[in-house]
Amino acid sequence: MVNALRNFELSDPDVGQLRCLLHGPVGAGKSSFINSVNNVFQGRSTHNALASAATGTSFTMKYKTHYIQGRKGEKRLPFAFNDVMGLETKKNGLHPDDIINALKGHLPEGYENPGLSGKTHCLVSIVTADTISLMHKDVIDKMKHIRAEASKLEIPQIVVMTMPDKACELVNRNVKRIYYSKAIKEKMQICSNELGVPMNCIL
Repeated sequence: MVNALRNFELSDPDVGQLRCLLHGPVGAGKSSFINSVNNVFQGRSTHNALASAATGTSFTMKYKTHYIQGRKGEKRLPFAFNDVMGLETKKNGLHPDDIINALKGHLPEGYENPGLSGKTHCLVSIVTADTISLMHKDVIDKMKHIRAEASKLEIPQIVVMTMPDKACELVNRNVKRIYYSKAIKEKMQICSNELGVPMNCIL
């Protein structure tokens, strides 16, 4: 898969980059996910997207595009991640309308509410496997609203569940056992029920 993505070419040169917009609750691991993908393609530890262990408020304060660079001498990959402020309860954190405008490419990079520049080609919802059943209804409702608007725009969507090792001791001992974990499957089902996402679109 890594080699296929390294050699991937866009059929439309005007697109420039396939943009994946990451959104989700505060502390779900959006920035860490971006760093992990970057680590794979660069073959070393990177920290381009600043991440924090604290989960009270969002550490990402404004929108930023993270381009995925290959190893030394390789060209930049044709896809990018858009990192935004985390969703919080009530009126705190990022407002859903900012993400919806961002999906349409109506807001400039660096906008601190924040927003995005450039059309979004995929909406990626990031949630934690260990706390999916504890997510506040306000946050769930915001995510469902954003997903509904993305569907109207015919933007593909997936969910990435982070921190599976904290949700299952079997996976904590050996991450390869994730495909055999009943606990993880149960978390995926909860995620599907809460967000209305098909199981085959949850990773």
